[in-house]
Amino acid sequence: MKFLYFLEGLRQPVADVFFSLITYLGDETCFMALAVILFWCVSKRRGYFLFAVGFFGVVANQFLKLLFRIPRPWDIDPKFTIVESARAAATGYSFPSGHTQNIVGTMGVIAATTRYRWVRVLCIIAAILVPFSRMYLGVHTPLDVGVAFAIAVALVIGLWFLFRDEVAFRSSIPYVLGALVLCVVLYVVFVLVYPFPADVDPENLAHGVKNAFVMCGCAVGLLVSYIYDRKVLNFDTKAPFLGQLLKVVLGLALLMGIRLGLSKLFELLGGHNILHAVRYFVMVVFAGCIWPHAFPLFARIGAKKEKMLIEK
Repeated sequence: MKFLYFLEGLRQPVADVFFSLITYLGDETCFMALAVILFWCVSKRRGYFLFAVGFFGVVANQFLKLLFRIPRPWDIDPKFTIVESARAAATGYSFPSGHTQNIVGTMGVIAATTRYRWVRVLCIIAAILVPFSRMYLGVHTPLDVGVAFAIAVALVIGLWFLFRDEVAFRSSIPYVLGALVLCVVLYVVFVLVYPFPADVDPENLAHGVKNAFVMCGCAVGLLVSYIYDRKVLNFDTKAPFLGQLLKVVLGLALLMGIRLGLSKLFELLGGHNILHAVRYFVMVVFAGCIWPHAFPLFARIGAKKEKMLIEK
């Protein structure tokens, strides 16, 4: 807490705004956008690499949150103040930091698979700034951030050997996805049967249980998407720039629409945890099975536009 109090004394309005914006790079939405861009436009191997690091990371993160049940800094010390704009996204227990794990895992995958030095530099900067922002904003301690950072790096290094090239990827991906589904199922069993103490915070416990079902939907959806693409679709990520732009903009708009629409619908139906699993299953299947059917169209649109520009 001493370090957090030190940072609290350094806060300035401009810095508050800057780090409030930077911290969103570790949010679920940012991870989702970067993952599908890699998956749709760059390389399915890199996309699956990022999905694997992200999903294994979330399971580990949520398991540790519920196992140790460490409260947020402002609960540990009621006198401590935070930047209020960060409170809404600071859900669940404090240890370890989900935003830190998301950004370090995401930037680690991108840095490990790109050949551009400037991209690696940007990844390193983001992987430093977001964890620091979590402490500056007052929503995580150095322990929360440090352990999350270490978990993310370990996952990137450990899984890199399975995704380092196409040969390794094709031979290992069925086992990776199978292991992911197994880990998620074990986590669901944990949250449902573990004898949590009577003083467990009900809101934080409910958040962890919800995330267990969310990850169940994600893991099963990813496995279904892989099997469907391997057996039926086998989509190509290549397209001219205009085609890629349309693919990403329209695809993300539809994906976010599904995310919001199903959220509102399932709230009306009672918001049971199983519905959270269904919601994310549908989202992943849309991204991996349904939307890629339109990719040949975007490839032709982009090629036609480029041909017209060349002729002019």
